[in-house]
Amino acid sequence: MSVGLLLISHEGIGAALLESARLALGDCPLNTATLSASRDCDPEAMLQKATAQMQALDTGAGVLVLTDLYGATPSNIAARLLERGRVRVVTGMNLPMLIRLFNYSQLDLDALADKALSGGRDGVFTVSSAAERPQV
Repeated sequence: MSVGLLLISHEGIGAALLESARLALGDCPLNTATLSASRDCDPEAMLQKATAQMQALDTGAGVLVLTDLYGATPSNIAARLLERGRVRVVTGMNLPMLIRLFNYSQLDLDALADKALSGGRDGVFTVSSAAERPQV
C-alpha cells in the first residue's frame, strides 16, 4: 500500500511535469493522476472530479496533492480536499519535487509531503558560473 499522488494544476502543467519525471526516471512508482483547471472551469465541477480521483488513488495510505500556484484555482480546490480524507497538500509543484517523491515513494503520507517540500525548495538554485555550481 502506497500513498496516491494527485497533481492539480493549470492547463497541462501537472501532466507535463509528470511526463518529464517519468522520462527522467523511467518509471512512476506512485499511483498518480492529474487534473487540469482551465481558465473558465467550474470550480465546483473540478472539486467533484478531484474528489473522485482522490478516492480512486487512496488505497488506505492517503493522498498527496500537489498544485502549481498557491492561491489560484487549483490550490483552492486542493485545499477543499483536506476536508474529505487523509490528504496533504503541497503547492509550488516543480520537477525536482516530483523526482524526490519518486525516489522516496515508500514513505508514509506525512514524510512524503515533507520530501515534496524539501525537493521543491532544495532543487532551486542560482548558478552564475561553472565554479559556483551546487554539489548535488
